[in-house]
Amino acid sequence: MPLLDIVEFVDPTGKTLVARVPPDGNGELRLGSQCIVREGQLAFFARDGRFLDMLIPGRHTLTSNNIPLLIDFIKLPFGSKSPFRADVYFVSLHQHTDLKWGTPQPIPMRDAQFGMVRLRAFGTFIIQVAEPRRLLAAVVGTRGRLTVQDIEEQLRSSIIARVADVIAERMRERKLSVLDLATEYDELSEMAHEALKDDFAALGLQLTRFYINTISVPEELERRLDQVGGVAAFGGLGDYTRFKAAEALHDAARAGGDSAVGAGIGLGAGMNLGALMGQALQQQAPVQPPAPPQPAQPATASTQAATKICPRCSAAMPVNAKFCSECGASLLAATCPQCGQAVTPGAKFCIECGAALK
Repeated sequence: MPLLDIVEFVDPTGKTLVARVPPDGNGELRLGSQCIVREGQLAFFARDGRFLDMLIPGRHTLTSNNIPLLIDFIKLPFGSKSPFRADVYFVSLHQHTDLKWGTPQPIPMRDAQFGMVRLRAFGTFIIQVAEPRRLLAAVVGTRGRLTVQDIEEQLRSSIIARVADVIAERMRERKLSVLDLATEYDELSEMAHEALKDDFAALGLQLTRFYINTISVPEELERRLDQVGGVAAFGGLGDYTRFKAAEALHDAARAGGDSAVGAGIGLGAGMNLGALMGQALQQQAPVQPPAPPQPAQPATASTQAATKICPRCSAAMPVNAKFCSECGASLLAATCPQCGQAVTPGAKFCIECGAALK
């Protein structure tokens, strides 16, 4: 059993809340030993499970003046230099920052716009020891060391329960949707901080700061919200559908490369997307009433009977005329005397055999 002439504790991790020196408690002190308490620490002497004297930061020589309760309690029977056993607990008073919390499972919430949704929440918090004696009695007990990690899980359980109540109450009171919670982080953080203070104080801790950094919705709902936002950004379903079709066609072409197979895949994807886009636009377009019948229009020059040209005088004659009304020339189709092929009026040679025509 070592005899301790100097009692001190240095925390290399910065995560220790309470440390006993020596850790197993098998150490002996004597009057005249020195105890070094650093800034941000308090030292507590305990005997037989009772916490008696406390030392503030500084170098202390153990005398009956410094630790009167302990000296009276042990009643040294062998003089002022006789060793005695006492546990020394060093309590850290500095703030433990950047502690993270989060919901391990989604929390069901009733939403004013989407019905029942599942939310996840994440954030950070800061703690420090506020009541060392309560922490020693309620949490430390006979442990040789207590770190933040030893109680972090318990703290997170309290946080998740309180945060879920705070979010649900806020959404119910103000009839908020999950889309509105991003603007409520500051108010929700303050409400959760107020709700959690008593839980932390019961352990001798002070919740210095509490932050809600993110409240997220399921990925499926996020995708739907992105699609709705895309439709609104493009001015309607038609433009959005055309954009998505062109984007998918481009991606298909890039995936297929320059090969014939890739080109076929891209073409097929484009045709399918075009058909789907047409169906979407057809469903989107309002049904128009049938147009009223239009009155008959008088025949125009373009709708009048077709004409043919006289081969002799170039006068325009109706297409069914047999003779020209100007010069009397025959307008009937002639035949080639050589091969019998029909020739146009006025032709000088047959287009079939080349025979000269009269």
